[in-house]
Amino acid sequence: MDPTQSKKNSPWFLLWFPPVLFFLVIAAFSIYYGAQAQGDANVIAEKTAAATPYILLAAQLILLGTQFAVFRRQGVSLRDLGWQALGPQEAWKELLLGAAIGAPMGFLWIYVLEPVLSNIQSTFGDYVPAGSLFPALGAAILPFAIADVVLAPFVEENIYRGFGLIRLVPRFGKVGGVVLTSIFFGLLHWSGGFWYMLTTAVIVGVPFAILYIRRGNIIAPFGAHFALNLVETVLLWLMVK
Repeated sequence: MDPTQSKKNSPWFLLWFPPVLFFLVIAAFSIYYGAQAQGDANVIAEKTAAATPYILLAAQLILLGTQFAVFRRQGVSLRDLGWQALGPQEAWKELLLGAAIGAPMGFLWIYVLEPVLSNIQSTFGDYVPAGSLFPALGAAILPFAIADVVLAPFVEENIYRGFGLIRLVPRFGKVGGVVLTSIFFGLLHWSGGFWYMLTTAVIVGVPFAILYIRRGNIIAPFGAHFALNLVETVLLWLMVK
């Protein structure tokens, strides 16, 4: 596909909208709890944090509908994004290749990166409390699992590795496309704090974008994303049981 410079074919809306959407959904939950708590800031913060899995689920469902509306408007098909008609054997190979990359990253994230991030947050500061992310995510494991395992790999790979790269690489080259889509992917995770956002962009966004470009399809990065999130969710569930 040869993207044009027209407003209709601009890639930017679908890249900057998801982080804004998460803010709007969080604001909506906060307003709802604020009405219940009669403006008590502590109660609002506590209930909103406990609702994090539901916030993620709501945002992912909205993003799922939004992306298909944008794809339809711009004439982008799933095949254009890299879901090409591979034979069953080839598709499974790509999926397993991605899973072999993503699964170790899930263990790395829980047992190495999360403690390091908490230490960095405590040492250098952040706009979210150190160590607050995982307890919030584990507050309701079922909606979190639906959002993180069922929806996020498909929704986010379509937007950032599929749509983002096919639009930005022709304009900015492979390096530029990888950097820009990874930055926007990191911004999507702003609610976890600055250091979480930065780590997500570098440790996840860049390798997944490179995997997409190298393999020439979205199945491999989807498999990696699915495996990473599945391992992360299972380990989180075991931690909060």
